[in-house]
Amino acid sequence: MNKKGFVIIFSGPSGVGKGTICQELFKHPELNLAYSVSMTTREKRANEVEGVNYFFVDKARFQEAIANDELLEYAEFVGNYYGTPKQYCEEQTNQGKNVLLEIEVQGATQVLAKNINAVSIFLIPPSLAELESRIRGRKSEAEDVLQARLAKAADELPLQKNYDYVVVNNTVDQATNEIIAILKKEIAQR
Repeated sequence: MNKKGFVIIFSGPSGVGKGTICQELFKHPELNLAYSVSMTTREKRANEVEGVNYFFVDKARFQEAIANDELLEYAEFVGNYYGTPKQYCEEQTNQGKNVLLEIEVQGATQVLAKNINAVSIFLIPPSLAELESRIRGRKSEAEDVLQARLAKAADELPLQKNYDYVVVNNTVDQATNEIIAILKKEIAQR
Protein backbone atom coordinates (compact mmCIF):
# COMPACT_ATOMS: atom_id res chain seq x y z
CA MET A 1 0.00 0.00 0.00
CA ASN A 2 1.29 3.45 -0.90
CA LYS A 3 2.09 5.77 1.94
CA LYS A 4 0.14 9.00 1.71
CA GLY A 5 2.21 12.04 0.86
CA PHE A 6 2.16 15.44 2.51
CA VAL A 7 2.30 19.11 1.58
CA ILE A 8 5.57 21.03 1.86
CA ILE A 9 5.04 24.75 2.46
CA PHE A 10 8.20 26.49 1.26
CA SER A 11 8.41 30.23 1.62
CA GLY A 12 10.66 33.13 2.48
CA PRO A 13 11.37 36.67 1.35
CA SER A 14 11.58 37.55 -2.33
CA GLY A 15 15.10 37.07 -3.65
CA VAL A 16 16.19 34.56 -0.99
CA GLY A 17 16.64 31.73 -3.50
CA LYS A 18 13.45 29.65 -3.24
CA GLY A 19 13.18 29.00 -6.98
CA THR A 20 16.80 27.91 -7.34
CA ILE A 21 16.55 25.54 -4.37
CA CYS A 22 13.25 24.09 -5.65
CA GLN A 23 15.00 23.22 -8.94
CA GLU A 24 17.70 21.40 -6.95
CA LEU A 25 15.16 19.52 -4.80
CA PHE A 26 13.44 18.10 -7.88
CA LYS A 27 16.74 16.42 -8.85
CA HIS A 28 16.22 14.04 -5.90
CA PRO A 29 13.67 11.34 -6.82
CA GLU A 30 13.82 9.85 -3.32
CA LEU A 31 11.90 12.91 -2.08
CA ASN A 32 8.95 11.88 -4.30
CA LEU A 33 8.04 15.50 -5.06
CA ALA A 34 5.20 16.90 -7.12
CA TYR A 35 5.10 20.59 -7.92
CA SER A 36 1.93 22.37 -6.96
CA VAL A 37 0.11 23.65 -10.04
CA SER A 38 -1.65 26.93 -9.28
CA MET A 39 -4.93 28.25 -10.64
CA THR A 40 -4.76 31.72 -12.17
CA THR A 41 -6.93 34.25 -13.96
CA ARG A 42 -4.04 35.71 -15.95
CA GLU A 43 -3.75 35.07 -19.67
CA LYS A 44 -1.89 31.96 -20.77
CA ARG A 45 1.49 32.71 -22.35
CA ALA A 46 2.50 31.04 -25.61
CA ASN A 47 4.93 28.59 -24.00
CA GLU A 48 2.66 27.58 -21.10
CA VAL A 49 0.70 24.34 -20.87
CA GLU A 50 -2.71 24.02 -19.17
CA GLY A 51 -2.41 21.79 -16.10
CA VAL A 52 1.39 21.89 -16.14
CA ASN A 53 2.26 25.56 -15.63
CA TYR A 54 -1.15 26.68 -14.34
CA PHE A 55 -4.83 25.89 -14.44
CA PHE A 56 -6.11 28.88 -16.44
CA VAL A 57 -9.60 30.07 -15.51
CA ASP A 58 -11.69 33.22 -15.79
CA LYS A 59 -12.45 35.45 -12.79
CA ALA A 60 -15.96 34.04 -12.37
CA ARG A 61 -14.58 30.49 -12.03
CA PHE A 62 -11.90 31.68 -9.59
CA GLN A 63 -14.52 33.48 -7.47
CA GLU A 64 -16.55 30.26 -7.47
CA ALA A 65 -13.48 28.34 -6.26
CA ILE A 66 -13.07 30.84 -3.40
CA ALA A 67 -16.77 30.63 -2.47
CA ASN A 68 -16.70 26.81 -2.52
CA ASP A 69 -13.52 26.59 -0.39
CA GLU A 70 -11.67 24.80 -3.21
CA LEU A 71 -8.35 26.59 -2.58
CA LEU A 72 -5.71 26.05 0.09
CA GLU A 73 -4.66 29.66 -0.42
CA TYR A 74 -5.10 32.50 -2.85
CA ALA A 75 -4.04 36.06 -3.47
CA GLU A 76 -4.57 38.83 -5.99
CA PHE A 77 -1.48 40.21 -7.67
CA VAL A 78 -1.43 42.94 -10.34
CA GLY A 79 -5.12 42.48 -11.13
CA ASN A 80 -5.01 38.68 -11.44
CA TYR A 81 -5.82 35.94 -8.96
CA TYR A 82 -3.49 33.06 -8.11
CA GLY A 83 -4.34 30.14 -5.85
CA THR A 84 -3.54 26.56 -4.88
CA PRO A 85 -6.33 24.07 -5.70
CA LYS A 86 -7.07 21.66 -2.84
CA GLN A 87 -8.21 18.85 -5.14
CA TYR A 88 -4.93 18.76 -7.09
CA CYS A 89 -2.91 18.60 -3.86
CA GLU A 90 -5.16 15.86 -2.45
CA GLU A 91 -4.86 13.79 -5.65
CA GLN A 92 -1.07 14.04 -5.52
CA THR A 93 -0.75 13.22 -1.80
CA ASN A 94 -3.20 10.31 -2.20
CA GLN A 95 -0.79 8.93 -4.82
CA GLY A 96 2.03 9.17 -2.27
CA LYS A 97 3.56 12.34 -3.70
CA ASN A 98 4.89 15.13 -1.49
CA VAL A 99 3.50 18.35 -2.94
CA LEU A 100 5.88 21.30 -2.91
CA LEU A 101 4.16 24.68 -2.53
CA GLU A 102 6.62 27.48 -3.24
CA ILE A 103 4.45 30.31 -1.98
CA GLU A 104 4.58 33.78 -0.53
CA VAL A 105 4.27 34.26 3.22
CA GLN A 106 0.67 35.52 2.83
CA GLY A 107 -0.36 32.26 1.12
CA ALA A 108 1.64 30.14 3.55
CA THR A 109 -0.20 31.75 6.46
CA GLN A 110 -3.52 30.71 4.87
CA VAL A 111 -2.34 27.11 4.32
CA LEU A 112 -0.93 26.82 7.85
CA ALA A 113 -4.34 27.86 9.22
CA LYS A 114 -6.04 24.96 7.36
CA ASN A 115 -4.54 22.27 9.62
CA ILE A 116 -3.59 19.93 6.75
CA ASN A 117 -0.88 17.27 6.70
CA ALA A 118 2.03 19.59 5.99
CA VAL A 119 5.56 20.55 6.92
CA SER A 120 6.59 24.19 6.65
CA ILE A 121 10.06 25.49 5.80
CA PHE A 122 11.05 29.16 5.86
CA LEU A 123 14.16 30.12 3.89
CA ILE A 124 16.02 33.16 5.16
CA PRO A 125 19.09 35.07 3.97
CA PRO A 126 22.18 35.24 6.20
CA SER A 127 21.29 38.93 6.69
CA LEU A 128 19.20 41.70 5.10
CA ALA A 129 22.44 43.21 3.78
CA GLU A 130 23.23 39.92 1.99
CA LEU A 131 19.68 39.76 0.61
CA GLU A 132 20.09 43.30 -0.75
CA SER A 133 23.42 42.34 -2.31
CA ARG A 134 21.88 39.28 -4.01
CA ILE A 135 18.91 41.24 -5.38
CA ARG A 136 21.21 44.03 -6.60
CA GLY A 137 23.42 41.38 -8.21
CA ARG A 138 20.53 40.30 -10.44
CA LYS A 139 20.44 43.82 -11.93
CA SER A 140 16.79 43.25 -12.77
CA GLU A 141 15.07 45.59 -10.31
CA ALA A 142 14.53 49.33 -10.37
CA GLU A 143 15.67 50.98 -7.13
CA ASP A 144 12.14 51.63 -5.88
CA VAL A 145 11.15 47.98 -6.50
CA LEU A 146 14.32 46.78 -4.77
CA GLN A 147 13.57 48.97 -1.73
CA ALA A 148 9.98 47.68 -1.62
CA ARG A 149 11.22 44.07 -1.71
CA LEU A 150 13.65 44.74 1.13
CA ALA A 151 10.96 46.45 3.23
CA LYS A 152 8.62 43.49 2.65
CA ALA A 153 11.42 41.06 3.59
CA ALA A 154 11.99 42.94 6.85
CA ASP A 155 8.26 42.57 7.62
CA GLU A 156 8.23 38.87 6.69
CA LEU A 157 11.32 37.67 8.58
CA PRO A 158 9.65 37.76 12.03
CA LEU A 159 7.00 35.33 10.68
CA GLN A 160 9.62 32.55 10.55
CA LYS A 161 8.46 31.61 14.08
CA ASN A 162 5.25 30.21 12.51
CA TYR A 163 7.16 27.57 10.52
CA ASP A 164 8.34 24.08 11.49
CA TYR A 165 11.85 24.70 10.15
CA VAL A 166 13.99 27.72 9.34
CA VAL A 167 16.91 27.29 6.94
CA VAL A 168 19.54 29.97 6.32
CA ASN A 169 20.57 30.13 2.66
CA ASN A 170 24.30 30.75 3.02
CA THR A 171 24.90 28.80 -0.20
CA VAL A 172 22.51 26.94 -2.50
CA ASP A 173 24.29 23.61 -1.82
CA GLN A 174 24.21 24.03 1.97
CA ALA A 175 20.55 25.12 2.06
CA THR A 176 19.49 22.39 -0.39
CA ASN A 177 21.28 19.71 1.64
CA GLU A 178 19.65 20.92 4.86
CA ILE A 179 16.19 20.85 3.26
CA ILE A 180 16.80 17.38 1.81
CA ALA A 181 17.74 16.15 5.30
CA ILE A 182 14.59 17.72 6.76
CA LEU A 183 12.37 16.15 4.10
CA LYS A 184 13.97 12.71 4.44
CA LYS A 185 13.39 12.88 8.20
CA GLU A 186 9.75 13.93 7.67
CA ILE A 187 9.18 11.15 5.11
CA ALA A 188 10.62 8.55 7.50
CA GLN A 189 8.41 9.76 10.38
CA ARG A 190 5.12 9.62 8.47
